[in-house]
Amino acid sequence: MFKERCLEGRTAIVTGGGTGLGLSMALKFADLGANLVIASRSLEHVESAAERVRERGAKAIAVACDVRKFEEVEAMMDRAEEDLGSVDILVNNAAGNFLCPTEDLTPNAFATVIGIVLQGSFHCTLAAGRKMIASGKGGTMLNILTSYAWTGSGFVVPSAAAKAGVLAMTRSLAVEWAKYKIRVNGIAPGPFPTEGAWAALLPTPEMAEAAKNKIPLKRFGEHEELANLAVYLVSDYSGYITGDTVTIDGGEWLAGAGEFNQLAMADPAAVKPLIAAMRSGQKKGG
Repeated sequence: MFKERCLEGRTAIVTGGGTGLGLSMALKFADLGANLVIASRSLEHVESAAERVRERGAKAIAVACDVRKFEEVEAMMDRAEEDLGSVDILVNNAAGNFLCPTEDLTPNAFATVIGIVLQGSFHCTLAAGRKMIASGKGGTMLNILTSYAWTGSGFVVPSAAAKAGVLAMTRSLAVEWAKYKIRVNGIAPGPFPTEGAWAALLPTPEMAEAAKNKIPLKRFGEHEELANLAVYLVSDYSGYITGDTVTIDGGEWLAGAGEFNQLAMADPAAVKPLIAAMRSGQKKGG
């Protein structure tokens, strides 16, 4: 799908890159020639991930970094520049989320999610942006969002608030930093099976099946699909796209947004007589 080595010579920083979607994106970037900085609070996760990148012939460094602490983020960017020569691509993927009735949230729980998702994304964006501006070459930034960044969602209020802030930052900086040749875009994934998020948000088979049935395409996303989209948005193929967020969710959020979209999920043999009966009732009522 992509020209071989289309990311040749570029350094990509992926936060939360040791597992899940972050790792899938990092490995895809490596396959196309990028060098990687893989960051996570857990050095154990990122060291094994970096080794997998090296097995693909790319350079990789593993960094233990708490994105809530700006000094650690700055140190990570300095190391990327010193060891790999530049900071060209940033993927803000580090996240924290859990289901909880909002009345049961503690201020600390709210602050933790805001700290990782919103403040952490800003810290990485600021530190990487300064490097990109100073280099004169610019770069690309990709924020991993969610469709409820613009709709909101009950039971994940800290995440919804934080992701909405990152969405606003994406759009704002796309305009402000275009003069520095920096593009800023986002991806809003629907359900993609990952060990961490699955356990936190869809802990039972029944919940997973119910989530799948809400998706018009009747399946969950595959990591390769999201990784391909990420490559497109950080590469020169998308050179005229900035400030946008691409949803990749099998139609899930649109299905939930329309007043009568639930009828599309039902058996057409049952839906058509139901609509006919409704119309008949309307006519009789004048």
